[in-house]
Amino acid sequence: MEEKILEVKNLVTQFTMGKRMVTAVNDVSFDLFRGHSLGIIGESGSGKSAMALSLMRLIMPPVGTTTGQGVLLEGNNILQLSPKEMEGIRGNRISMIFQEPMTSLNPVYTIGEQIMETIRLHQKVSSKDAKMRCLELLTLVGIPAPHQRISEYPHQLSGGMRQRVMIAIALACGPSVLIADEPTTALDVTTQAQIIDLIQKLQKETQMGIMLITHDLGVVAEVCDQVAVMYCGRIIEQGSVKEIFDTPLHPYTRALLDAIPPLTGGNRHRSHRLRTIDGIVPALSDLPIGCNFQDRCTRVKECCKSSKPLLEEVVPGHFVECFYPLHV
Repeated sequence: MEEKILEVKNLVTQFTMGKRMVTAVNDVSFDLFRGHSLGIIGESGSGKSAMALSLMRLIMPPVGTTTGQGVLLEGNNILQLSPKEMEGIRGNRISMIFQEPMTSLNPVYTIGEQIMETIRLHQKVSSKDAKMRCLELLTLVGIPAPHQRISEYPHQLSGGMRQRVMIAIALACGPSVLIADEPTTALDVTTQAQIIDLIQKLQKETQMGIMLITHDLGVVAEVCDQVAVMYCGRIIEQGSVKEIFDTPLHPYTRALLDAIPPLTGGNRHRSHRLRTIDGIVPALSDLPIGCNFQDRCTRVKECCKSSKPLLEEVVPGHFVECFYPLHV
């Protein structure tokens, strides 16, 4: 039986906007299993990164609050932990590769110092042992000449190298769960492929669970077992990669897939136009009464404007939040 290492139950994240609280993550639930990958997709502003930061307990008052029935990491509800207790979990049992390594790495410390800081924070080892572990990690993530790189600063490395350093920091203590927030953003195609191959290789070796946040549906199809589609802070469709890509049930998911350029080259002859999704994502502070996707949906009906649909299992293992799902 597969081991459930992360169980998210009814997660809610709110940010303080003046005198109001705006809900960025709204009643999100999902499971992540050991050795498996969950892809989180959706347009910018759909709540993907806010959810990731919430799971890391990095959204705190007065900026915002994170509540819910529970976030169970290997059976331990981390929402109930004190900030001090969470320090022992974050970077140790659950780690995160942040979206932009140049702003995530400290420019005044060498990469060796930053990796060793994580090791010594969570493991009682000497400076010599921490340095040896640091060199092992740099080798593991494919950075050449690690003895030289350990003394270099972030600005001396390429974008791909900095991303590998972020992966090394995230893996320093052998986490059970790795959250990768747009790990290939702003990298060239070759480097993107190398980073994805590296993450897959490390997952096979360590059997960690991965939550991959990305706009690249091709990466999701290649790497992930399960997919969750987010819109306006909610998961509106969830299922296996095959089900989501072959038979999407939500009109929004179908529109995202239709926006992928074809490999046939038909677009060069202007015989095929990529589909766009009309309109924009509504502001989280001014969501409609009914379905959040109603103003952009081609299948909208009156009930969509007056009531909010619930996330329901339409076919075994395939959930959708829609009154009129496709293929049903």
